[in-house]
Amino acid sequence: MRRAACPGSFDPVTNGHIDIIGRAASLFDEVVVAVGVNASKNRLFSAEERMDMLREAVSPWPNVKVDGFSGLLTDFCSERGIGVLVKGLRAVSDFDYELQMAQMNSSLAPVETVFVPTSPEYSFLASSLVKEVATFGGDVSRLVPPHVLSRLTERLASRER
Repeated sequence: MRRAACPGSFDPVTNGHIDIIGRAASLFDEVVVAVGVNASKNRLFSAEERMDMLREAVSPWPNVKVDGFSGLLTDFCSERGIGVLVKGLRAVSDFDYELQMAQMNSSLAPVETVFVPTSPEYSFLASSLVKEVATFGGDVSRLVPPHVLSRLTERLASRER
């Protein structure tokens, strides 16, 4: 069985993330969306909230599962028999960082990284930009799944109160 992981923080999950996950689902028998759980980082959504949003977003693909991890991604992969990481690349600047990460990961465990270029319509998209635009009242409805948009809108409204 060919297993891969799509790691990230997904705070929140965007249509760009979903695009990469869906494309990975067509290439591998099983894809695990690996949600980074780092209590020291200040996230808009908790790890469980991010995983819930992802579970709903990936429901069209029966071969995609969502799981959280803390610590090293390579340990997560080794414990689950995952030998491939799938990473989306938006621009050359992503490649510089992701190449170093891929080389470090392969030095720690028998894991290969596959780079998938983002679809052009998502090449600018980042969770941090979505949060920033939404915070200032901008329309992000084309950038995130509808269920994520409602939770994002609700969360930002509750922070204003």
